[in-house]
Amino acid sequence: MTDHLTPPTYVEGDPRELTLLDINARFMPHEQFRQLVENIKRDGCLTSTPLVWNDATSGRRIVLSGNHRTLASIEADLRTIGWLEITEPLPRQRQIALQLSHNAITGQDDPAILKELYDELESVEWRQYTGLDDKALDLLEKVDVTGLGEANLDFASVQIMFLPDELERAEAAFDAARSTASADARWLAGLTQYEPMLDALETSRAAYKIGNSATALGVILAVFERHLAELADGWFDATTGEPTRGGTAPVESVLGVRDLPVETAAALRRAINRLVKDGSVPEAEPWRALDILAADPGAAEPQ
Repeated sequence: MTDHLTPPTYVEGDPRELTLLDINARFMPHEQFRQLVENIKRDGCLTSTPLVWNDATSGRRIVLSGNHRTLASIEADLRTIGWLEITEPLPRQRQIALQLSHNAITGQDDPAILKELYDELESVEWRQYTGLDDKALDLLEKVDVTGLGEANLDFASVQIMFLPDELERAEAAFDAARSTASADARWLAGLTQYEPMLDALETSRAAYKIGNSATALGVILAVFERHLAELADGWFDATTGEPTRGGTAPVESVLGVRDLPVETAAALRRAINRLVKDGSVPEAEPWRALDILAADPGAAEPQ
């Protein structure tokens, strides 16, 4: 890959003298393009700057980014616009990379902030000027401004990398932890939890004399695996023997292990099959056999 570019220079000229891309991955719906033309007419100038490559070999000034703005400025009958111009030779690969990166790396709107700003616009004309389409407006209607947007949070991302043989165990342990509470694929923890996590990593590193954080986390997860039964505190009152909430509970927090010896699993399977066969439990809910076994362990014995 080519290294640094010479900083582009600001150039002004007639947009009709620029060459638009023959193949442009970015398209603009007709209504949005018409709104862009109307905005340019209203402003009397471009308010964002296209990127142009001055190809000395062909003598053409090729618009790498800002093709719709350039075309819209022509339809708005602007005689002069400004653009940033690259004059050094650009390999085809670099041209394509620049074009695609300008299309793709554009950031995202925080819906809550977007709604707040949009609601400040009192004039229908200025709301139309924004070019927000029906899809975006529908999204704004669904925004709960009382929620926290990602952009409003002061947060730090922590990336932990696992070796392939460590990853499977880590995923299983995280799945078990996640099953005890509602969560999605993105986890958010407070700083009060972050410090104890660092302390736990440091203690694990010191105990096993390891320097890799992912390996240290693997140690923590192994300890977690040995204490699966303690997760029952999330749904079970050991004093009264009664559940403390509704819903479901992970099986491993009942048994304290994720896997059973095959002999034990087979014996349990046989007992369940017998109860299903004699109609004691529905075939679609074999787990209800555990209700019978818990109430009367002898019920699953062959008659």
